[in-house]
This record gives sequence, C-alpha cells and structure tokens, in this order.
Amino acid sequence: MNSRISSLEPKKISKAGTLRELIYAPGILVMPGVFDCYSTRLVQASGFTAGFISGGGLSESRLGWSDVGLLGYEENLNASRNMVACTELPLLADADTGYGNAVNVHFTVRGFETAGLAGVMLEDQSWPKRCGHMSGKQVISAEEATEKIKAAADARQDPDFVIKARTDALATHGIAEVIHRLNLYAEAGADLLFADALLDVADISTVVNSVTKPVCVNMGFGIRPRSTTPLLSARQLEDLGVAVVIYPRLLTAAALQGMTNAVDALKESLKLTQATIRPDLLFSFEQINALTGFDALRELEKKYVPGV
Repeated sequence: MNSRISSLEPKKISKAGTLRELIYAPGILVMPGVFDCYSTRLVQASGFTAGFISGGGLSESRLGWSDVGLLGYEENLNASRNMVACTELPLLADADTGYGNAVNVHFTVRGFETAGLAGVMLEDQSWPKRCGHMSGKQVISAEEATEKIKAAADARQDPDFVIKARTDALATHGIAEVIHRLNLYAEAGADLLFADALLDVADISTVVNSVTKPVCVNMGFGIRPRSTTPLLSARQLEDLGVAVVIYPRLLTAAALQGMTNAVDALKESLKLTQATIRPDLLFSFEQINALTGFDALRELEKKYVPGV
C-alpha cells in the first residue's frame, strides 16, 4: 500500500530538470557568472534562478593566471562541486574542451553530473584553449567536435542534464561556419547553443534565426577592444530571440574593483593618526555570517554538540 501511494507522488525535479525548464520557459534566462562559494551564495541571495560557473573566473582567481588552458579537469571539478554544495541553484559548469577526445568527454560529463552540476558547456577550440575574447584561438574540425558533443549527450545519466555546445569558429572561419557547426552540435544532442565573441547585433540575430536549438549569448564589458560582443540589455537580447544570457566576468571584475577600493582606503588610512574604516566599502561581519549560513551551523551545533 505504501509503495503504491509513493508511486503516485509527484517526482521531484532534478536541478538539471529545473535548468532545462528555465531555458525553455518564456522570457530570457539570466545567469550571472560565479567563481567561488561567496559569489554563488550571493547570486542565490539576490534572487537569480541559476548560475554559470565561469571557467575564466576559476582560472584567474585560483591560479592567478589568464584563462589560457592552465586550469585542469580535477581542479575545475572540485571547485564546481564546492559551489554546488552551498546552493540550491542549478549551476552550469564550464568544462572547456572536455580535456581530450570524445572518450575523455564521456568521463568529463559523468564527473560533472555526479558532482551535482545541472549541465556543462563544451567548446570546439583546440587545446590549450583560451578565453573566447582573446586573440589566437584555433578550433578543431567540425567532425571531431560533433563526435565530442555526441559523446557528451550519450554520457549523461539524467536525460535532463544540459549539454551546452560552444563554437569559437567565428574568428577563424566566419558566421556561415558558426551556423553549420551549431546545427551539427544540436543534431548530435546539444540542448543549448553558444557562439562566442559575436561581433554585432546582426550576428546574434543571424545565429538565433538559423539554428534549431535555444541560443545563449555572453555579455562581457561591451567596449572594444576589451570585448568583442556589444553590450545589450537582457530585454534587447530577449527581443532578438535569445534564450539565455550569461555574465561570466561581471562578479570577478566587481570583486577586483571592490578589493582595489578597500586597499586604496587602507593605504589612505595609514596617513591618519586615528583608526578609521569606511563601512560603505565592506560587508559587515553580520552580513558575512548571514550569507555563509552561520545560523544553520549553530542549529546543527545545538542539535548534535551538547553544551554549545
């Protein structure tokens, strides 16, 4: 009787299923880029419904070097696993090129899915890859890239796990090749399509209207030469038919500027004879504790640690 009753209960949707629903829902899905547990918790607390793990943000914050393929699979996976563990949001990871051939991609996808990610992005650059807005990119053949996307789609155990296929072919082959590749990737099993470093609104519109799956666009700084894609609002992108917009560099850039402001204020304070602090530059101790779950930890202590 109990088993029959439980079988009638609605199945709990996975984080992957939630992300898939958000991608296909009316209106554009806005995914801020996260790179550590602070930024992940902040995005959730701010009311966003999903997050994109910035591979560049991980490389630059964890290694201190630009995003040119120095971050490896294990370090990426471990960092992503920690972010998953501190949020209820579905997170989509940046799995770079999959760290090898189609066989490597199979195990890369399995690893990220097992770690609790809702999806992964895979790109068609040759290794070592580099940030999509840097010069010097090269891509593998469309045939090999398609095999890797097929391996990724076949590897997932939850059919809702999202495979996001990225091409960097615009810089090397032009817009016609971008469209050709994205449609190949869609046919191979990709759920979300991404052409990085598009040059203008016409490129975005052409891609959206020429492919068979939902399209994601990356918004950077919007100012050449620091970024290739023009800065557009989420509403403008939605009007163009874009399904998802990611902001991979927003929080890393803001964090660096915030730390710079704080260090500058500290240097100025060294000239003074009386201690001072600028509260407008800082999260309070209480705010940090609230963001990082101190109250929940206290409840666990009260439950399991006598006399605390």
